[in-house]
Amino acid sequence: MQNDGMMALQGVLRALSDIFTAGIAITAFALLLYALAFNLFNRVVRSFALILVCVVVAFTAESMGNIAPSPVEQEFWLRVQWAGVVFLPATYLHFADAVLATTGQPSRGRRRFLSRLAYLISFLFLVSIPLGWLIGPVVSVDGKISHFQPTPLTHIFLIYLITLCGIGISLLVRAMRRSTLSASRRRMFYLVFSSVALVFGVFPFLPYNPDFPLRHPVLFWGLAALVNALVGTLLVIMAYVVAFFGVMLPDRVVKARLFKWLMRGPFTASATLGVVTLIRRGGEALGYNASVLVPIAMVATILTLEYLITLLSPLGERVLFAGNDREELDILRRLEERLVTRNDLRQFLEMILTALMDRTQAEGAYLVGLEEGAQFVLSQGKTRFEHLENSLDAPLKLYPEWEKAREARYFIWEGDWLFPLHNGEESPLLGFIGVSGIEEREESIEPDDTIWMLVDRAAMALRDRKLQERFFSAMEALAPQADLIQRLRTAGQYDRREFIQAEIPEAPEDVATWVREVLSHYWGGPKLLNNPLMKYRVVQEAMREHNGNQANALRAVLRQAIDQVKPEGERKFTGEWILYNILEMKFVEGRKVRDIAMRLAMSEADLYRKQRVAIEAVAKAILEMEMDAREGTNQRQV
Repeated sequence: MQNDGMMALQGVLRALSDIFTAGIAITAFALLLYALAFNLFNRVVRSFALILVCVVVAFTAESMGNIAPSPVEQEFWLRVQWAGVVFLPATYLHFADAVLATTGQPSRGRRRFLSRLAYLISFLFLVSIPLGWLIGPVVSVDGKISHFQPTPLTHIFLIYLITLCGIGISLLVRAMRRSTLSASRRRMFYLVFSSVALVFGVFPFLPYNPDFPLRHPVLFWGLAALVNALVGTLLVIMAYVVAFFGVMLPDRVVKARLFKWLMRGPFTASATLGVVTLIRRGGEALGYNASVLVPIAMVATILTLEYLITLLSPLGERVLFAGNDREELDILRRLEERLVTRNDLRQFLEMILTALMDRTQAEGAYLVGLEEGAQFVLSQGKTRFEHLENSLDAPLKLYPEWEKAREARYFIWEGDWLFPLHNGEESPLLGFIGVSGIEEREESIEPDDTIWMLVDRAAMALRDRKLQERFFSAMEALAPQADLIQRLRTAGQYDRREFIQAEIPEAPEDVATWVREVLSHYWGGPKLLNNPLMKYRVVQEAMREHNGNQANALRAVLRQAIDQVKPEGERKFTGEWILYNILEMKFVEGRKVRDIAMRLAMSEADLYRKQRVAIEAVAKAILEMEMDAREGTNQRQV
């Protein structure tokens, strides 16, 4: 009875060890995909990706060897496992060198030479595997555990592994001492510990004590399961630290993104594999064919875990990653959930127009928006504007009525009821609601309280949308400074010089002033040639394409920025084309303000307001082009 219990315990521990082995391969592959998707341009991440490739090869081969049905297949997969192991020391040294270089201590040639030499030596070890020099014949322990006999070259490789790991540890310790913040030093300590344990956890030590599984099978499989679980945990810790390199995002965003990927990717896949393995081996132990239960268990496990992750991950993110910023993040999250988008506004206003038609028994109703950013036409039923959606013809027809709308709550215009929509106490006109085709009534009939309620709700919706647009404009203006703060914060964690020497972008309002000046002298003048925009990297790059002509280069950059403001399709004189038409007509074509205002059906005061918005849009486009040019230069230098 006792032997049966020990055999059962041994089977459970071996199953756990196999599950953890496959889980490590899955996790390493998932983390490799994560690195490829987000920050592969960083040198530390690229070198870490090479370590992940070695881990994927080693543990995938070990998992396949554990279930291989024949000795020939087992031997093949064992050789593949060693192909991943032999490159691990070189990739570890490469990784440690990249981490130290990130702290402001680049290689002066010796570390680079040593890293390349390590890759060459690892390649020679790889060539020796099929020749039988690095590993000897396959030996089976108790008919279940297979391993290679060590050779003299195996001992040399072990010394090689220990030596390179020692050098790598010293480089990582130097990087930890050079880190500037307590958080970065703490992460460096995690990196040193996890990377060393990971490298030695991947190495197959069984050939050096092949009798241990026979004498202590339960202890052996227990240690194997424990070591594999530890290796998987350390791999995640190492990936957690590396995830912060080269990413200009707040820590909470990096943590939350990695957490979601780990839960939905490797955790779900490993748990599903574990359930399937336990069902199959449990069925074999009981003499029952459990293959019918396998697909049901897989589907049930995946759906249950995805449901729990979806349900609990927002709570976990707030508790684990928000910290003292939880209140501010909750406000932003609520704003995102309750934000009134253009489509939401359109649906709401269409409901109001439909309700007005029902209340007044009218043939149609329409809404004409006049404010910048909300110039559009909505119509329901039969109206004079039903075919003029997003057209300036409607505001042009209503232009003579604007002055009348400043005083009257409503008035009759060509047989339609016209309700002005005001912006609260500020009194600028937001637009009109019109009701068409009302049957003739006595003059004493007036709009009732329900109609006024619907009109007030339409004005409220337009006011709220305008406030949101101001909020978006403020967020866009803050974006360059926020990006700079995050970049400096990220770089300053490991390198003081990068924190001090990083380029500070100009404020958006300064760039807008420069753009306005250069547009005023678009075809020549002192403000074109003596403009601070000339020092921008994007302009310097454009000069190479224009044979060193500064004026043509700056005009080309401005033309490209103006084209980014241009909507898709052929040029029209509709609401969405207002900003582009102002830039084109005022600065490129050189038309007079009065002519432009008449062509666009707006007052001159409104034209100047929208001109300011158009110039800010061009300034934003130039800032984005400049940031792309600087990032491209930095990547080429790396």
